[in-house]
Amino acid sequence: MKYSRQRELIRNVMRGNRTHPTANDVYLKLKEVCPSLSLGTVYRNLNLLVENGEIERIEMPNGCDRFDGNPGQHYHAVCTSCEKVFDLTLPQLRNLQDLIHREIGMDVERLCLTIKGICPQCQQLLASQSAESQM
Repeated sequence: MKYSRQRELIRNVMRGNRTHPTANDVYLKLKEVCPSLSLGTVYRNLNLLVENGEIERIEMPNGCDRFDGNPGQHYHAVCTSCEKVFDLTLPQLRNLQDLIHREIGMDVERLCLTIKGICPQCQQLLASQSAESQM
């Protein structure tokens, strides 16, 4: 991949970023540093970084994909209420590829596992809203 200053800026934003930003989040963060940057350029470069295996795309139910700067083997949990994305590095899932191979004989190239549920903060908010509505 040919060097690009804008791609390098995007790569640097993604490295170590644990917030799983959208393309728009990356764009807004870099717009201050690089005023000539376009949202289209951000999308193109994020897609190139995904294709190159440097970052991971997390498909979201609302269509606004998130991006993960950690391409290492891990999984995600997504809150269906606030859409926050959490990294999961559960040791119990480390042998999942082997289990799949034993079960159906498939050589797994890549595992993409996303757990959907309601995070603790949203559970508390929903519980308090429910309590208020019962009064």
